[in-house]
Amino acid sequence: MLRIHQALQAGDFPNAGQLARELEVANKTIHRDLGFMRDRLDLPIEYDGTRFGYHYTGEVNAFPTLHITEGELVALVVAEKALQQYRGTTFEKPLLSAIRKMEQSLPDTISVSLADIDRTISFRTRAEPILDLNIFDALAKAVANRRQLELLYRKPGQKESEARRVDPYHLANINGEWYLFAFDHARKDLRTFVPARMQGVKQTGKTFPRPQGFSLEKRLRDSFGVHSGEGEYHVVLRFNARVADYIREKKWHESQQLRELKNGEVELRFQLSSLREIERWVLGWGGDAVVIKPKELDAAIRNAARKILNT
Repeated sequence: MLRIHQALQAGDFPNAGQLARELEVANKTIHRDLGFMRDRLDLPIEYDGTRFGYHYTGEVNAFPTLHITEGELVALVVAEKALQQYRGTTFEKPLLSAIRKMEQSLPDTISVSLADIDRTISFRTRAEPILDLNIFDALAKAVANRRQLELLYRKPGQKESEARRVDPYHLANINGEWYLFAFDHARKDLRTFVPARMQGVKQTGKTFPRPQGFSLEKRLRDSFGVHSGEGEYHVVLRFNARVADYIREKKWHESQQLRELKNGEVELRFQLSSLREIERWVLGWGGDAVVIKPKELDAAIRNAARKILNT
């Protein structure tokens, strides 16, 4: 709408088709925005049939300030509090800049006790990932500009790092951890990389086309975190009454089904492609969780428990 305002203010008599092409949106979007600007923001917009375009019939010095409710302002303050976890990262400057621009657009008539919110709302991260900000910045720019990279990468358990030539498709924060999804040229497959394990990053000078069929949502659909496998596992877990409420309070997976049992217990079902992450999750519940299916998961949990006892 601000771009539309600028075009009208310039006196170019733009029509919906011209604006739609310039802004890369549908004509109906332009008509909807023009109607909002005229009816809700009280801007003097009219269509001139002789010039085949829209114009201002009166003087408009500036685009109206943002209309916002007190509840929305509280949400804005909460968002700013959430930014604290990005202090010192490459996200800090652009995020704070966006917040400041929104705050400066607020009408003077809106006010709220920010001190009260500051004392009552906070964000905490249990385990903050350790990132090299220069490496993370290089990854973010390479993903955005589709630039091929050579990574110096050390896998868990390996002493030495190895060079990996990759096409970086996507950076994702999943459960508080950062991951790079990239095509590995040596392995001819899409792989998942952890930025914290990268010892170095440099551009190869080549670019790549991002595959149209790539979808992070599709890739992780049957994953319990970030690890996807080729298998199909129907996971059935039983939780006792001591922890049942914790299970009821969250949506742990898109495929989950929850069934109430006797004595306050619950049964949780998943459809997963890999057991790697669900195994660690079940172990975290200690003796409050029992594996019903599949046999492979039950055996893995029992084996891990024996190792703990023998340590």
